[in-house]
Amino acid sequence: MNLRTLATALVLTATSSVAVAAPSTGIARDRGSILAMQGEYIVDFAFDETVLLQPGYERHPAMRSGGNEVVIVVQDTPERIVLQHILVDGKSGHVTKHWRQDWTYEAPTRFEFTADQTWQVRPIPAALNRGAWTQCVYEVSDAPRYCGTGKWTYDNGVATWTSDVSWRPLPRREYTKRSDYNAISAVNRHTLTPGGWTHEQFNTKVLRKPDGTQVELAREFGFNDYQKTTEVDFAPAYKYWAATKDYWARVRTRWDRFLAQPPGLHLKTKIDGMAMIIPLFEQAGELEKGKPVADAKIDEVFAKWVEPAGNEPVATK
Repeated sequence: MNLRTLATALVLTATSSVAVAAPSTGIARDRGSILAMQGEYIVDFAFDETVLLQPGYERHPAMRSGGNEVVIVVQDTPERIVLQHILVDGKSGHVTKHWRQDWTYEAPTRFEFTADQTWQVRPIPAALNRGAWTQCVYEVSDAPRYCGTGKWTYDNGVATWTSDVSWRPLPRREYTKRSDYNAISAVNRHTLTPGGWTHEQFNTKVLRKPDGTQVELAREFGFNDYQKTTEVDFAPAYKYWAATKDYWARVRTRWDRFLAQPPGLHLKTKIDGMAMIIPLFEQAGELEKGKPVADAKIDEVFAKWVEPAGNEPVATK
């Protein structure tokens, strides 16, 4: 099977569940909206600091970047959908496993970023959770990032999901440059558009102190625009995922042991997470070469760098 045939087969497999017209009401309509985010895109990323909240704070430069990204359905069950993002360099064809988003209908719990390198599993209040979807977002290594809970709405024919306010760690675009804050308080909004979909982020950059107090430095607006494309060859991404998807499923199982129920987890890595990212990506690379990776090798990485969450202080909102 050549790469183009493989790519076509994977797309048809992923889209088969939404080949029929999306139902007009209820959870089925929500599922159709989530599944509509799969596909091949040119993506623009934009972040702008807007409201400055502390004396002497100077607005940091706006950030602009972009890429070619395919979104693949990893799991599709009536109340849970998992979408994996994979980047492809248009010139070299180099593939990078990117972020992942999991959607769960009326999830009983979610993980929350409560302290440096710590995510605690907490119950979701019934009033917030009724009829709502919880989206959890994961790092390239499938380590946790953040969760948010909210309902899909369809006012004026526009499909939009908006989260509640939740915490997340510094984004990868800033933690190598900034030390004046250590957490983001965020609301996330996903909207389906005629050309694809968008992800808006309403962020507040916060310094959380050991005594439980916090200082809000600035607000930021993030806008990620996913525009469908037929002009990029995503065959390398499909080939990579076909070779490594079973391996990453094994990795997700190990994260789930910590994140499926309290107390959660603490990472012993530095904030960049490279101590786990490098060995896990190297193991996935072995699979690409057709070499087996024993479960014990994955377990070694987790045993060294992941432990149950302790009694770290819970952040206030």
